[in-house]
Amino acid sequence: MKPQVEIVQPGALLDSTGALAQVGWSRQPLLDCNLEMARFYRLRFFQRFRMKRWDYYAVFTPRRFFSATIADLGYAGNVFVYILDFATGELHEEGLVIPLARGVVLPRNSTEGVSRFENKKVRLDFSVTPEGRRVEVWWPGFNRGRGLSAEILLHCPPEQESMNIVIPIGRRRFYFNRKINCLPAEGSLQYGAETERLMPTESIGSLDWGRGVWEYRSFWNWASASGFLPDGRTVGFNLGCGFGDTSAATEDAFILNGRIHKLGAVRFDYDPSDYMKPWRFSDQEGRLDLELTPFKVRVARTNLGIIFSEVHQTFGRLNGRVTSDAGETMNIENLIGFTEEHHARW
Repeated sequence: MKPQVEIVQPGALLDSTGALAQVGWSRQPLLDCNLEMARFYRLRFFQRFRMKRWDYYAVFTPRRFFSATIADLGYAGNVFVYILDFATGELHEEGLVIPLARGVVLPRNSTEGVSRFENKKVRLDFSVTPEGRRVEVWWPGFNRGRGLSAEILLHCPPEQESMNIVIPIGRRRFYFNRKINCLPAEGSLQYGAETERLMPTESIGSLDWGRGVWEYRSFWNWASASGFLPDGRTVGFNLGCGFGDTSAATEDAFILNGRIHKLGAVRFDYDPSDYMKPWRFSDQEGRLDLELTPFKVRVARTNLGIIFSEVHQTFGRLNGRVTSDAGETMNIENLIGFTEEHHARW
């Protein structure tokens, strides 16, 4: 198996010709996201309509899964929030499509700044602070006036490692992504008349920070989990496949106490005709053997003609084993996570 390329030198994402300056993965965000250097259309004015940028936050509490996203798809913005009750299975999601992404603010790099969208009905505000990453949501009309608000701090110390990847998609397109798992969460999550207090010893979050230029027709699988081992250590997984040239690197890793343990390419085995059947994950080196037993499927569809997206996101409990870089084999028992199948024309 060809070894994966670890990026260790900081630099620019794109060189003066618009090509990727480096390809591979890294433990820290080392590359400056200089999207202004992209060169994939002769008329540069049209390039912004093909660039995709998003910040997707996910938080697991003892009772719920909560997620909030701000995205700029070039020709439109998209903000959405959803919440899942583990005991009852109640899932509710709402979103807005914003023409030409007016009012959507996203920072240049994942290490800085504020991501924001606000109008008279909703406000989403994500910010990077010395303590970590703050996620604030205000949506009083959510679920027919039931209302939802969140004020959450995800602790992210400077030494926290993350799964960073940059890979080409064809000749001029690319995927640049940072996934941060296992961020202890504290604050409050209010849904209707209930307010849940989040404690960092039992609630945990993650970030999917994506930038890039995809093919018009795209497909991918992704799986993610963050939680706690019985001894109190944090443990998480980030697994993905389906698009781009991954010969230099995949985004497959498991995270133990804030440190990345890189895996080779991971295989997703599942039945696309029945997402409630178990999903299996295994790698080429025999370090990972996991099974996700589903308890809920979220289906999200957007169909605006030439713009189409369909996501089947399956929530379940992970069981199996994984081996660290140091050779420690850990049993994973009933770790809640999710996996998804995504088709898009965008």
